Amino acid sequence: MSRSASVASGPYAPPVPSRRLTVVSADGARLHVEVHGPDDAPAVVLSHGWTCSTAFWAAQIRDLAADHRVITYDQRGHGRSPASPACTTDALADDLEAVLAETLGRGEKALIVGHSMGGMTVMAAAGRPRVREHAAAVLLCSTGSSRLVAQSRVLPLRAGRVRTWITGRILGSRAPLGPVTPVAKSILKYATMGAGSAPHMVEACARIVHACPRAVRHSWAAVLEALDLDHGVRELTVPTAVVHGTSDRLTPPVHAHALVAALPRCVGLTELPGVGHMTPIEAPEPVTRRIRELVTAYVTGAGPEQGSTPAQIKEGA
Repeated sequence: MSRSASVASGPYAPPVPSRRLTVVSADGARLHVEVHGPDDAPAVVLSHGWTCSTAFWAAQIRDLAADHRVITYDQRGHGRSPASPACTTDALADDLEAVLAETLGRGEKALIVGHSMGGMTVMAAAGRPRVREHAAAVLLCSTGSSRLVAQSRVLPLRAGRVRTWITGRILGSRAPLGPVTPVAKSILKYATMGAGSAPHMVEACARIVHACPRAVRHSWAAVLEALDLDHGVRELTVPTAVVHGTSDRLTPPVHAHALVAALPRCVGLTELPGVGHMTPIEAPEPVTRRIRELVTAYVTGAGPEQGSTPAQIKEGA
């Protein structure tokens, strides 16, 4: 399976962008960036998670590009962005700053959306000048700031050192994932998605994840295992909403609730019953709807700003 074909065909493939560009990060890493939608529309920046790519946001791009400028990019080593020896949260923050600097005008505001490692990217960059300049609001999907492996429920074992050790070894394995077979899809579905996920959604996630090079997967797994971005949460002072699936095994709901408690300006927690870790693919309509609400409230200024007390929303998947 070719890496490019696996993320550029099928129902999960994003539409053809209006612009493709290469952005160079602080250390020289080259990032593949895509821009969709009208140039004069309100901006949304999408940052994907570990082992994923721009293809992960296909449903959101298709919907939003009609009346938003959607900017999405491949994290270093993922999708069409070449691998880099620098695998750190600081590098992720550098990359987000570089993308914002290249794609947004001076002082232009955007909604920044991060899923999983993409959310960690936003937390890592929370205090950076470009994020403070451009972020009108943030949406964090299916993510956490620390203790990711210790709190993961991928293995049906009692919490403790044994589960943490085994989970770390599995997530950080150098073994190739191999072809996308029915068995591979079943394993991926169990680990990352809700039990009710439709077959085409499982297929999409499997194709995207299996396209990630195993060396990249291994390198970033080590970063996630040692993650501590609690300080970044406290520096995320713009209005920030949180979305999570109640059946998420990789970043269980305990992470979402911790974020809500720690964020200086949390403006809502959306719970998606029965949904797993891959929220933008598993529950595209609720995630896209939340993006639109936040753009209206904080980017275009057409809606009332919510107060500092987060609302809790439960949606059907």
